[in-house]
Amino acid sequence: MTQTDILIRNARTVLTMDDAGAELANTDIRIRDGVIAGIGPGLDPAGAEVIDAARHVVTPGLVNTHHHLYQTLTRAVPGGQDALLFGWLKTLYPIWSRFGPEEIFVSAQIGLAELALSGCTLSSDHLYLYPNGARLEDTIHAAAEVELRFHPTRGAMSIGESAGGLPPDALVEREAAILEDCIRVIDAFHDPREGAMVRVGVAPCSPFSVSRELMRDAALLARDKGVMLHTHLAENDEDIAYSEAQFGCRPGQYAEDLGWTGEDVWHAHCVKLDGAEIDLFARSRTGVAHCPCSNCRLGSGIAPVRAMRDAGVRVGLGVDGSASNDAGSLVGEARQAMLLQRVARGADAMSAREALWIATRGGAEVLGRFDCGQVAVGKRADLALWDVSGIESAGSWDPAALLLAGPTRVCHLLVEGRAVVRDGRIVSFDLEQAIRNQTRLAGALAERA
Repeated sequence: MTQTDILIRNARTVLTMDDAGAELANTDIRIRDGVIAGIGPGLDPAGAEVIDAARHVVTPGLVNTHHHLYQTLTRAVPGGQDALLFGWLKTLYPIWSRFGPEEIFVSAQIGLAELALSGCTLSSDHLYLYPNGARLEDTIHAAAEVELRFHPTRGAMSIGESAGGLPPDALVEREAAILEDCIRVIDAFHDPREGAMVRVGVAPCSPFSVSRELMRDAALLARDKGVMLHTHLAENDEDIAYSEAQFGCRPGQYAEDLGWTGEDVWHAHCVKLDGAEIDLFARSRTGVAHCPCSNCRLGSGIAPVRAMRDAGVRVGLGVDGSASNDAGSLVGEARQAMLLQRVARGADAMSAREALWIATRGGAEVLGRFDCGQVAVGKRADLALWDVSGIESAGSWDPAALLLAGPTRVCHLLVEGRAVVRDGRIVSFDLEQAIRNQTRLAGALAERA
């Protein structure tokens, strides 16, 4: 069924993120069948639902390139609040082992809704544990209810504690079964077409939880199926030490040796990449999901994003799991990314507009979504409308500098031209009921802990 046209009328400012970096004032945007059909002043409103945007800055929807949605059930868990990565994981693994399909589904609903309220229209997810009958489609069904564009990845862990790995044996899977299930979910859910609402990736968890053989086989499978590859890499000093001790090389060499570089690959964190690894990623067009808040929370360090960007590495932003972030605000990540580069390199190291570009078009390019990430005719109508008439922007001389003077919550959010958020409220599903479900499930987990 054909959608009604939508006309976003008289937007105060449109930050297009197009090739020219155009910023348009007092501009209309017409949407037809989920696609941007026209941009300019005074467009004909005939036959269209009109959204008055005179008080709004319009941006492309923000793109989240790394998340663990299941973790929204385990925010601020005692014992993990002040730990480094490996100790934090050791605290959380036993709790996650008690999850099942309902926990995975509801946690994904809440995580995606929180992202939507922060302006996100497209999110990836890295689900690498499947306890008690949970499956990847538990998250896919949640995303369909929230109506966000979704890139779930079939993660995995195969080396448990008894074999020298970090996760408990109860959370690891046989490698043959992992590869079989990757094929199953790709065949069932992956959509390679332009405008796809779901694309599936292959994502063994990390070098310290799977074998070299699984990493190599996963890369071969993904390329045979034409899907993207994702994993954690070079997250902190412990990660580097593990790679050097176990594999005799740094993480970048490990990735290159196993086929994990290229424009169909993106790695999460990359806090500890050195200059040679940055050059490798730039040459090979390998992407990076930068997760500034989680990196701060776990004490991992400040990723060399300025050096990556200057070298030509594709960089997007990631919230990471809410157990290592506690919040799920993508606009908050963009501000934090800007601030951390300034802390490390000086006040001119990253502008608010560059950070917003990374959060929108940068993330879309990391995920291979060249149909998204910019406000341009022919691109998907994934748009965030920010009301700059409120207290957060009051007195701002540059309302387009959203990361300097807010707001931090979106007013309207459209995905494929459909309203997900209207007047600051989720309208695509019953968020209040989902929050009640989440509270009940988290309480049960805490009681058992």
